[in-house]
Amino acid sequence: MPEAKPPQRPAPAAAPAAARPANRNAAPAPAAAQPAAAPAQSQQQEHDDGADPAASHRAHFLLFNAMPSWMVSMVFHIVLLMLLALLTFGVDGEKLLNEFTMGPDNDNVEEIEEFEEMEFEEIDVESTEFDNTELTPVETEIQTPEPVEVAANDLDQAAMKVVEFDPLGATSMPNNPSALATVGAFTGSGLDGRGSAESRSKLAKANGGSDASEAAVALALKWIVSRQAADGGWNFNHNLSINPVPCPDPGSADKARNGATAMALLPLFGAGQTHKEGTYKKQVHAGLSYLIRSMKVNGRTGSWHEAEGSMYSHGLCSIAMCEAYAMTHDKELLAPAQLCLNFIVYAQDPVGGGWRYSPRQAGDTSAVGWQLMALKSGHMAYLEVPPGTVLGAMKFLDSVQANSGAEYGYTGPAEGRAATSAVGLLCRMYLGWKHDNPGLQRGVEIIDKRGPSKNDMYYNYYATQVCRHYEGEVWERWNGRTRDWLVKSQEKDGAKAGSWWFGGGGHANDRGGRLYTTAMATMMLEVYYRHLPIYRKQAAEEEFKL
Repeated sequence: MPEAKPPQRPAPAAAPAAARPANRNAAPAPAAAQPAAAPAQSQQQEHDDGADPAASHRAHFLLFNAMPSWMVSMVFHIVLLMLLALLTFGVDGEKLLNEFTMGPDNDNVEEIEEFEEMEFEEIDVESTEFDNTELTPVETEIQTPEPVEVAANDLDQAAMKVVEFDPLGATSMPNNPSALATVGAFTGSGLDGRGSAESRSKLAKANGGSDASEAAVALALKWIVSRQAADGGWNFNHNLSINPVPCPDPGSADKARNGATAMALLPLFGAGQTHKEGTYKKQVHAGLSYLIRSMKVNGRTGSWHEAEGSMYSHGLCSIAMCEAYAMTHDKELLAPAQLCLNFIVYAQDPVGGGWRYSPRQAGDTSAVGWQLMALKSGHMAYLEVPPGTVLGAMKFLDSVQANSGAEYGYTGPAEGRAATSAVGLLCRMYLGWKHDNPGLQRGVEIIDKRGPSKNDMYYNYYATQVCRHYEGEVWERWNGRTRDWLVKSQEKDGAKAGSWWFGGGGHANDRGGRLYTTAMATMMLEVYYRHLPIYRKQAAEEEFKL
């Protein structure tokens, strides 16, 4: 099915007038240069017609002698301002990424696989001046795993607020207290719990984690980085990596390299690992470099849409890039983070408000979940998220809800769908539903009664977040049924040490393989500090500014 070509100035139709579209600075029309060219054209025509020198002399006299000096100055300054406007507004996202560099952390590595082009026309981002990590195999035979020690990130201890940015975020994250006032459905940046090993340990113990669950996270991260490819990315076929030791249960979606790379980076970020701090900072740096190289830029949008991954890959990569920027305040990640959000804005279904496989296609709840989580991550990173895009997502959720908002279907209303219902409820939480909303309460009761799945990690991942944010007895019961089960079921020996595999079936287990199930299980064990609870201090407004 042919896909639409993204325009140079996407802007959601539903956005209020106050919203600033993510890519509004399109280059001015060439006609702006015509006034300066007209005199030369006129003079050339006179010359061709054989105009006499006396007429030319009279025109020269009138222009420089009879005309007041202030008028000559005014004409000169008008032409100058028009030329400056052409220079100022003619920059696009591709040029910014071509000038982007992440700094000299690593040695050059070579690409091992060509990416399949998107079906709609895009502009390839040229490779930037990276010093990429020379990756070496990580030993996975561990007798006594130790928790990962990470230096603290200087995360701002305040909540998200909408801050006005230009389309490519040409400024850094604000650090002043007034700009970081408490806004939204929860207090704090949302990522504050990841700051240091000490803070994560305290939050884990306070919220239901244990020393064993933290050791399992450390062991899982070691397995994940051991399966990194030589070009800095990951592959759902985890045997296509720098690790020469084969490991069973690779995924079949080996062309979804972007999605696999994001899936590997997210649990690293959850444990406080960044390209600036942490035991695995070189591996994280290489992964981010890979994503930036693979981004396709078209005007003001940057896409990670790919074969076997489609908008799912783009949503995952966008979450990863926005989290990396939010955690480090690294200005060099600003352009790719805003460009990927711009693509989400463009790709939204203009009628139903959702997302699916291709840009502007009628949505499904699964794809909407990843895109909305990306928008939330961008919102917490102080990037531009048009209110109209958020309103469109709310409209889509309204169209697929059942049982008065307690359950959600895939592309239409349906009851009894565990995974999409968990996705829908988490989206509702982030879009402002209060703790006492009847639909939310019924939905949480259904999850509590159903309990965790033994093989569907997609459902478990979303349901874990819903119960964690809801807190109370529901969370205590859910955590009691998942934490120790995950710790015990983790592989402890050989090439599989640190990973999980729950068999085929489930949601994407076969396609994502052991890398996918390991990443999802790890993020479930990081839930104690990965995101701070939404309702810990209930605010009066929605998290997203509408």
